[in-house]
Amino acid sequence: MKLARLFAASALTLSLAAPAMAEKLPLSQLSSYLNGIQTAQAKFTQISDDGTVATGTLYIRRPGKMRFEYDPPNESYVIADHGAVGIFDKKGDEAVEQYPLRRTPLNIILAENVNFGQANMVTGHREDGPSTIVRAQDPENPEYGFIDLVFTGGPVELRQWVIHDDAGSTTTVVLGDMQTGMQLSQSLFNFQDRYNPER
Repeated sequence: MKLARLFAASALTLSLAAPAMAEKLPLSQLSSYLNGIQTAQAKFTQISDDGTVATGTLYIRRPGKMRFEYDPPNESYVIADHGAVGIFDKKGDEAVEQYPLRRTPLNIILAENVNFGQANMVTGHREDGPSTIVRAQDPENPEYGFIDLVFTGGPVELRQWVIHDDAGSTTTVVLGDMQTGMQLSQSLFNFQDRYNPER
């Protein structure tokens, strides 16, 4: 499945220049942090199951919009908008493969209101050195998979996530420094404008 290939990656240990131990960040604080993000942009590194490493730029416009734009020579990218995830490949068929966003764990962080206090959403909340790791799922559809979110504090930052999808595949995305609050054009997230979006 093409979705599984694009979102298939191995877990990656995140090494951060930070104190060896830190207090576990409260779920309410992490919910507030994500809800405070309206737009964001960051470089990312993705590691695939076969060991392939891809890099690119991530764009987020909450709620519901995300774009993974891969660096050359990889000409693929992934767009989430209007409740769907579209997978694009300039070298392949121009027909766009689409999947419901709600069937991917990314839906959790793109929701209009992130509430880690919701019953049965968080199944894990632990401290790992300087990081706080939250394991979350759609409480109404746990069969859709789950996501491990890695945060650091001082200030709170989302640094990494690992998606475990409903096909049993995992993908790890490690984020560089995330910038927030910029203007991002809707055309970044339009399926029909995928080749030459206006920034």
